[in-house]
Amino acid sequence: MVIRQFEGKEHASDYQKFRFDTSQEIIDLIFSYVDERLHKPYGFAVDVGCGTGQNTRILSPYFKKVLGMDISEAQIEEAKKATGSPNVTYSVCPAEEMSVGDASVDLLTSSIAAHWFNIEKFLKEVDRILKPGGCLAIFTFLPGMEVHYKDCSEQMTQVYAEVEDILIRYEHEKIQHIRNGYKELYESIPYTDKRRIENIETKIRMPLARLLGFIQTSPMYPIYLETKPEEAKEMMRTVEERFLQLMGTSSSETEVEMWLQNVLVLASKPQ
Repeated sequence: MVIRQFEGKEHASDYQKFRFDTSQEIIDLIFSYVDERLHKPYGFAVDVGCGTGQNTRILSPYFKKVLGMDISEAQIEEAKKATGSPNVTYSVCPAEEMSVGDASVDLLTSSIAAHWFNIEKFLKEVDRILKPGGCLAIFTFLPGMEVHYKDCSEQMTQVYAEVEDILIRYEHEKIQHIRNGYKELYESIPYTDKRRIENIETKIRMPLARLLGFIQTSPMYPIYLETKPEEAKEMMRTVEERFLQLMGTSSSETEVEMWLQNVLVLASKPQ
């Protein structure tokens, strides 16, 4: 069964505003791998489960053509609104039935999305559309992020951990793939040329307001909001108050630093 999340227009809009771009370290790891297996210039990249296109747009300087796909029309509408390059297009399409020709793709990426796919069907499609030597790059950040600000980082991180503890009650079983660091997905890839890279640390500076917005892009938060609207809103109010009190500021535009751990799965189709 295909899992459908992030469908609402408001949630898609929040996703565009508050989600992070792919870190340069992850991009560098991907292209270090790709450069060893394919010859430049690279022709065609596909970004699956692209959401509002943050990762899709990052790929545009490296390829003649980039296609972002997502099952959500609302997410694709947001992606099309964003400023992008003329070589980037978008399509509403499930990961298990991609509207792409056989053996036509140099690189297929999926950023913080592959856990929602039917993995068996998705990997069959990957094998169909990748060129010989074509590459697959799937990555995600992991739960348990740290929030850093001056000398109160430990307390800030504890507040964030308490939010995660509340939202986990509304967590879909598919999120377990993230908690396992995509190990099962990695093991399911039929290619012998593959690797799984853990402990990729990303540090992102942002206003506290953006961190609060990021919490609301979690797939669990809309369910919480729908199930217990007043409780969900009160949680967000309380979390903001606690952060501001710890930071000793009244402005949610004050910057904090998020520390994330990422995992990256890479594979290459046999020549």
